[in-house]
Amino acid sequence: MQKVITPVNVEGRAKLGIRSGDTVRVTQNIVELKKGRGTDKKEKTTKNVRKQVFEGLVLSTKHGVEPGAMFTVRATLSGVGVEKTFPLYTPSIDSIEIVKRSKVRRAKLYFIREKATKAVRRQLRNARMMNLTSDESVAVPVEEKQEEVAA
Repeated sequence: MQKVITPVNVEGRAKLGIRSGDTVRVTQNIVELKKGRGTDKKEKTTKNVRKQVFEGLVLSTKHGVEPGAMFTVRATLSGVGVEKTFPLYTPSIDSIEIVKRSKVRRAKLYFIREKATKAVRRQLRNARMMNLTSDESVAVPVEEKQEEVAA
């Protein structure tokens, strides 16, 4: 049997046992390429590697712990739902940390997408109603406005 050389700790990631309902924090290495001209007026490309953290709920895992294993994470960033699908053994992932384990009764939590959008709609509806009531209470009476114009 051939031994595959990889920069990823395969045993460690397999032992994590990521499953649906877990809240995970995935630290990802992102390579930014910047093109520009130097003092010698030739094209130069500079690499900048940074780490980005994505924390959210695991909606699904696919293919268990075999080499093609994937997991989908959903997070709400700035009021917008964002989903990312990560390969379990990719070298671009620096670390995977399980923040919280939840007991769920489903293997795939795709229904949370609709549930989240309904909750956001409800919040927006309540915010609109609150704005209407606050505008009415702040409104300045017409008599005071006329006195300010006359002065």
